[in-house]
Amino acid sequence: MAETKSRIWTELDFEKNGKQTGYLHLPHSVTRSAYGTIAIPCAIIRNGAGPSTLLMAGNHGDEYEGQIALCRIMREIEAGDIKGRIVIVPAINLPAAMAGARVSPIDDLNLNRCFPGNPNGRPTEQIAYYIETVLAPMCDAWVDLHSGGGSLDYMPYAQVIMSRDAKINNRALAALEAFGSPVSVIQAFSDEKTMANSAAVRNKKIYFGTEAGGTGSVNVDGVRLAYEGTLRVLAYFGHLSRNNKRISVPPPPKKTRWVEIASRDYYVYAPQAGLFEPKVKLGDAVKKGQLYGLVHFVDDPMRQPTEVRFKASGLLMCKRHPGRCERGDCLGHLVSDTKR
Repeated sequence: MAETKSRIWTELDFEKNGKQTGYLHLPHSVTRSAYGTIAIPCAIIRNGAGPSTLLMAGNHGDEYEGQIALCRIMREIEAGDIKGRIVIVPAINLPAAMAGARVSPIDDLNLNRCFPGNPNGRPTEQIAYYIETVLAPMCDAWVDLHSGGGSLDYMPYAQVIMSRDAKINNRALAALEAFGSPVSVIQAFSDEKTMANSAAVRNKKIYFGTEAGGTGSVNVDGVRLAYEGTLRVLAYFGHLSRNNKRISVPPPPKKTRWVEIASRDYYVYAPQAGLFEPKVKLGDAVKKGQLYGLVHFVDDPMRQPTEVRFKASGLLMCKRHPGRCERGDCLGHLVSDTKR
């Protein structure tokens, strides 16, 4: 059976030289607009033959650092600055980005749990399908900029999620090293088939990204990491020259700390609903069995709080931001040192 074509269309020409800015149009018929579209901003910058790279942010709408970095890059880079093709989509999940929400307010779906998508499905599923069948196949590499959104606070870092393809892993790790994050994370293989990294694996593309901050605010260090790291990796891929007079490629950090998320035990989940009081700070080194915090029950003050302890040793790289939690909420996760 022939592959169904995406319903998303664009006036942009992916094969044309020069710099084009416009929209990816997702048909969306509502009472206010019978023949309307959701117009997702996109730039295509091309200068002859060469590598092709997809730069994407706003997979989750409340993750702002990558959106800001790619808007700046979209404004700054001209066709004469590069070789090959760069496709920039700074807010791929535009409805969620405009709402400042993790999931789309239109269909309540999480884009990063919708791959490979559905060409005739709900809006978020159609976006996922377009990425998987149109954007990812035309590019050699895919940089997907994330952060912690409203519920999590991250020490900014870049990461690779390992696949079962050793060749792709090695290429992705080399690109991640070129990205130049002071802390670089290697995440153990994930069998999750509905996330963007799995879409990249199915297309046999390099894929990596960031966790650049969070708390529903804008992390200054996270924006800098997303912006400078993206320029460094564009130079690594051969798009930008380090001698470019208009676009200055920042030097890499003097040292990179390589860490890993090795197992599910690195994650901590709320055992009950309540008010979580952490006893350690983001960036602290902790030991297996150490007290992470207490869940308090303010509607039953005489009830003893429930202890939450770490199941592994490591560095607290991610911490829940809101004080209130429900049973099963992620309260944070660890990383531990590893070799590149």
